[in-house]
Amino acid sequence: MNRAMSEQAGFDIRKFQRWKRPFEVGVWLLSILLNTVFNGLVAWFDTVYRAHRTSGIEPWIWEVSSGLTILALVPLVVMAARRWPFRFDSWRRSLKVHLLLSVPFSLAHVGIMVALRHLAYAVMGSQYDFGSDWLQQLGYEYLKDIRTYFLFVGLISLYGFVLRRLQGEASLLAEPDVGPPVEPVERPERFLVRKLGKEFLIAAREIEWLQASGNYVNLHVRGRDYPLRATMAGIEDRLDPGRFVRVHRSYVVNLDYLAEIEPLDTGDARLSLRDGAKIPCSRRYRALLRERFGEAVVTL
Repeated sequence: MNRAMSEQAGFDIRKFQRWKRPFEVGVWLLSILLNTVFNGLVAWFDTVYRAHRTSGIEPWIWEVSSGLTILALVPLVVMAARRWPFRFDSWRRSLKVHLLLSVPFSLAHVGIMVALRHLAYAVMGSQYDFGSDWLQQLGYEYLKDIRTYFLFVGLISLYGFVLRRLQGEASLLAEPDVGPPVEPVERPERFLVRKLGKEFLIAAREIEWLQASGNYVNLHVRGRDYPLRATMAGIEDRLDPGRFVRVHRSYVVNLDYLAEIEPLDTGDARLSLRDGAKIPCSRRYRALLRERFGEAVVTL
């Protein structure tokens, strides 16, 4: 039943996962490019065509310098949005954090942007003037930047929400209100997965490996990743220590699915699983893995 229900979605999340990173990078590049072009056209029309206040190249210097700076800051916004996501149980705290983070975001945007404009104007043999009243200009820029920052955070949160619904989001089985739990709560044997309005169970022993990802731990089961809102340390304590072994600060491996251990010159190791996945094993955990797995796979 688990396998059948996990394959019912029309959208093939496994194919999308292969192209997930290029897709995300492409969306950011295209979005900022289009925004820069449209803003440049508006600025050119207002200041050159209608008012004749500047040369034809200056509005494009303004918008390109701003767009390049925003693009450079996008990875930091993505990290912040994943670290403090907007959820029903924590949105107030996330809102406060993001309000604070919008200030350094704006300062970084203005600082880098102005530096790029000074450089561009110097190449043209001119000088860029940000304005005599820096506080007023910073306030004006912040009003625009806070809108941009929260637009980005909102889009990132919405994208993460949709992606989790498509691939399925795992959770621990809740303790019943009445009567004893059907299985040990501290050592769960199954996880509940919600996907596209449906629910199904996956057995803990079927989890091939786990990977920490921000506020989530991805449970890898038969080629699919189900995000579980937990810390790696927290979920590791609740897994069967006879089956699951920590091999990296971001990875836990099910020994039943471990196929090969390849030692590296750095002292680390590379683990090959039965599904073909390659998992890093840091030097810190390599000796522990040797003790647990002995010579059964490849000599360490």
